[in-house]
Amino acid sequence: MKRALVIVESPTKERTIAKFLGKDYLLKSTYGHIRDLPKRSLGVDEDHHFEPEYVLLPKAKKVVAALRAAVKGSDRVYLATDFDREGEAIAWHVVQALNLSEHRVARITFHEITPSAIKEAVAHPRALDMHLVHAQQARRVLDRLVGYKLSPLLWNKIKKGLSAGRVQSVALRLIVEREQEIKAFQPQVFWRIEAELSPEGAATPILAELTQYHGERLESTRSFTLFADEYQVRVTTLVTQAQAEAVIAELKGCHYRVAQVLPKETHRSPAPPFVTASLQQEAARRLGFSAMRTMIIAQQLYEGVELRPEGSVGLITYMRTDSVNVAASAQAEARAWIERTYGRPYLPSAPRTYRTKTKGAQEAHEAIRPTSVSRVPEALKPHLSAEQGKLYELIWRRFVASQMAEAVYDTVSVEIHAAPRFPAASPTGVFRVSGRTLKFPGFLAVYRDEGDRQEQDHLLPALHPNQPLDLRRLIPGEHISEPPPRYNEASLIRMLERHGIGRPSTYAPILHTILQRGYIRQEERKLFPTELGGVVTGLLKGYFQEIVDIQFTAQIEAKLDEIARGRMVWTKVVEGFYTPFGRTLAQAATKIPQMRITPKDSGERCTRCGAPMLIRESRFGRFLSCANYPRCSFKISLDKDGRKILPEVTTERCEKCGKPMLKRVGRRGPFLACSGYPSCRNIIALDREGRKIPKPAPQMTDQRCDKCGKPMVLRVGRRGPFLACSGFPRCRYIQKAA
Repeated sequence: MKRALVIVESPTKERTIAKFLGKDYLLKSTYGHIRDLPKRSLGVDEDHHFEPEYVLLPKAKKVVAALRAAVKGSDRVYLATDFDREGEAIAWHVVQALNLSEHRVARITFHEITPSAIKEAVAHPRALDMHLVHAQQARRVLDRLVGYKLSPLLWNKIKKGLSAGRVQSVALRLIVEREQEIKAFQPQVFWRIEAELSPEGAATPILAELTQYHGERLESTRSFTLFADEYQVRVTTLVTQAQAEAVIAELKGCHYRVAQVLPKETHRSPAPPFVTASLQQEAARRLGFSAMRTMIIAQQLYEGVELRPEGSVGLITYMRTDSVNVAASAQAEARAWIERTYGRPYLPSAPRTYRTKTKGAQEAHEAIRPTSVSRVPEALKPHLSAEQGKLYELIWRRFVASQMAEAVYDTVSVEIHAAPRFPAASPTGVFRVSGRTLKFPGFLAVYRDEGDRQEQDHLLPALHPNQPLDLRRLIPGEHISEPPPRYNEASLIRMLERHGIGRPSTYAPILHTILQRGYIRQEERKLFPTELGGVVTGLLKGYFQEIVDIQFTAQIEAKLDEIARGRMVWTKVVEGFYTPFGRTLAQAATKIPQMRITPKDSGERCTRCGAPMLIRESRFGRFLSCANYPRCSFKISLDKDGRKILPEVTTERCEKCGKPMLKRVGRRGPFLACSGYPSCRNIIALDREGRKIPKPAPQMTDQRCDKCGKPMVLRVGRRGPFLACSGFPRCRYIQKAA
């Protein structure tokens, strides 16, 4: 009897789903995409409705051969690729590459890899959604046209090897223009005055800020708009030290009295469960993960992790989503767990629902959540790597908190008047202070953000109207308004999401691309444009305004959504973009001047060969490089202020050759390196405090290498423990440790 064939994208998903479906189903993986546009040619026929030319990827030839053999032994083929446009496109490419007939093919989708979800999907298959396929095809064709038509222009005018992308160019413009605003920012000096007061006879002081002087409000909020973003700065009208001292001199002779005490109970609701963008933002803030790293770990949690004795289990729902919807069954399970663990007061009267605010969100999707709330993070730690455990706990806590009761605070706002005598027609100065205490934690019992973790209850002593206060001292404080902050990965993703630029599956690749291309660099998690990034953005703004226009790019995304809904024809959308773009491209080729970036002479000489040292810049920062490169590879890193970062000689001796060890700083932090480099390449990692991180000794295991049969050794790398062949370097076989 023939078995049904189920085709997925990854071996991990293959193993997990195979366990749920049993022997009647054969699982096979495509190992990702199997077809794409050709690498060395445009692959789009501009004269015949932008017909794409797809080719089989070299790595997929053996995979396709295995799939063809599996199809011959199956009477039904289920396409179980991811539940998004890209997954739909992969499924369609499988049908085309295997030349499958429609009556044999069924498409199944699921938000989570659990037994119930998989069996439900198999019981209710559907046909391929060609609207989703066409939307993905339109995106791919548009990106190919921009990349292959615009990139050669950048090679000719600026530098070889550059690339321009439809969405990455907008992200780069955001970073470049933010840096320009920071450099053009004119700081404003202003003064604030605080009074340290205490009720008569009390020891606990109150620190209140002066907000009004002789009836004039001192504090004001000034708004300014940067490219597609608005900021507010709170300043005061006291702009000189002399003004502040004059105000203090008058206030010293005043009496102080409580004018108003306004107690209030405030409620704070939990945040919705994660979507792709918010998960990437929070993982960056809390865990220090890059967007790409977050998605790799989330993919592992989604596809399945080995849990004993259950076997491989999908721990979270699909992680590429922009919807905050939650299945009713998941809400019910979460509510039961909350009531059982914390009690009924922590449970809202009805399940919490949230409304998606992201432009063009796909409401049919679900938010990112654990597949079962009963799998608490503490119980899973022995089965997960450190990174997997941290990310799973973040997702689990955010989801559970989203279904819990509000946090309740007791707040009090106090207004204090200062006058030469009381009663007074109008006070000389008005001071304000507020405090709050947590009355009921609600969802904060499970999930607190950075502000909650650092925040302490601000307690005020018992106060009542007309209560006199003793002035201890008046404290002037000089402040300088700060420029808008530089983007980090989290804030840049938030900006792209807010304006509908890109989609959940594209945020991480966008950041990865502009970083790898050397258009930006990352220092202390902040994103800085390189000189190359600034030049490229200037060229695109000057000649291809629509490519880097945030509104135009968002409109293209909206049209892709319309294609996915079947309301627009994909070739018409591509034509509407490409016709004016082609005209601009033809004109720009003759108008744009040469914009070559040449490294600047630093005035120093290479200590190895005597050639000039040039100031260069890469995605890792600025550095001095010998002009004779590549014949001479000597270089010196520079810090953010342009100072040389020189190796520091230490008292440590190399354990291999006995030479002194030098303290250096690399991409991953400080380390000790042998001064005998390159003949001796011994290095020792250091932590942030400069302490040596000991290397754990490799442990011999009973397991044998699949390639050469030698014993496997347990080692620990940057990403956790792994098994490596003891025959290294002759045999380089490695595998993940169980």
